Amino acid sequence: MRAAGLAFIAALAFAAAGCAPAARDRGVTTIRFWGMGREGEVVAELARDFERGNPDVRVIVQQIPWSAAHEKFLTSHVGGSSPDVSQLGNTWIAEFTALRAIAPLDERVAASHDVDRADYFDGIWDTNVVDGVAWGVPWYVDTRVLFYRSDLLAAAGYDSVPGTWGGFREALAALKRTMPAGSDAIFLPANEWTQPAVFGQQAGSLLLSDRDTKGAYSAPEFRRGFDFYLSLFRDGYASPMGNQEMSNLYQEFARGSFAMYITGPWNLGEFRSRLPDSLQDSWATAPLPGPDGPESGTSTAGGSSLVMFRSSKHPEAAWRFIEYLSRPDVQSRFFDLTGSLPARRSAWADSALAADPRARAFRVQLERVRPMPKIPEAEQISIRLQERAEAAIRGAQTAEQALAQLDREVDQVLEKRRWLVTRQAPAGAGK
Repeated sequence: MRAAGLAFIAALAFAAAGCAPAARDRGVTTIRFWGMGREGEVVAELARDFERGNPDVRVIVQQIPWSAAHEKFLTSHVGGSSPDVSQLGNTWIAEFTALRAIAPLDERVAASHDVDRADYFDGIWDTNVVDGVAWGVPWYVDTRVLFYRSDLLAAAGYDSVPGTWGGFREALAALKRTMPAGSDAIFLPANEWTQPAVFGQQAGSLLLSDRDTKGAYSAPEFRRGFDFYLSLFRDGYASPMGNQEMSNLYQEFARGSFAMYITGPWNLGEFRSRLPDSLQDSWATAPLPGPDGPESGTSTAGGSSLVMFRSSKHPEAAWRFIEYLSRPDVQSRFFDLTGSLPARRSAWADSALAADPRARAFRVQLERVRPMPKIPEAEQISIRLQERAEAAIRGAQTAEQALAQLDREVDQVLEKRRWLVTRQAPAGAGK
């Protein structure tokens, strides 16, 4: 009997211990957040701070590799296991809107004290708007600017990068004359779609036509930008080579094998860490030049956004977490932890960014960004643009042939979209 009594007491103690977490968690809402790459690591730390200020919400953070993220989002949506809130590349917004996977946010944004629409860069905010509805809140931003050897540009007679295409070409010609034989004035990877798309948009192209159902690459606007892009290779300012043909980008930049390179904010840290100390005062950044001056020098509108999934059982808590991550002070801290540029103008007043002259070019450029077409097929189209541009660069096709084939390929990609657009109700209905 004594043994039985002890066993009974032990069982009660075990049961009480098992119930303790449930008692502590009573009244606490648990939400799931998915983050990619380094951002997924850092957001776990930010989530703990959020929980301290919001003791009624618990955030479970799952880190996902970028390489697996797209497929995981698709399978989770089909399987009904999507997170409550997540980071989502803003080029994926249109696709997951079309799938009805994510929730519209206009009403929540309008009522929010923490998400101030006027504080966001217009072109970046626009990447989250599909059919006039906001489906995400920009979290961090990405665009492309010029990185260049300021010492080599000075030796060529320039103290800054000209703001027009004409002036830019003259600077490239001066660099070519003053740099050693075999060097390039600029490195433009032949296997990237970004540069031809940017130059086309700068020249006034929308890239697509007829409600984004047909290619517009043979049209005069895109052709103007594409001709400028190809001329940089034709006139010897850039060599027709891809990323894989460059043995070590940073070493070659340090050696003076090329003087300029169009790239993104991740390379701020890479150039600081990979270039020798002797060159740390010899490189700089500048906004992209434009056909008609700096204001026409637009660039890509990239980055990641915060979205809420329709399947969330806790939308109020999920939105509260989005608001927290969107606060300027939290965005500034996020930049300190990751180097990812904040989406809000007020966060750029942070001393670390405000005092960095190389980051300033990104701040200027972010006022001049344009999104790619906001359709689910955008990535497929980008791949075909890359392929046709490289064919023209390497002389396998003329510009006319490359752009005509690109239009045919894009029209084929968009065949189903054309069918839907002509038969369905106006886009956005039933949001």
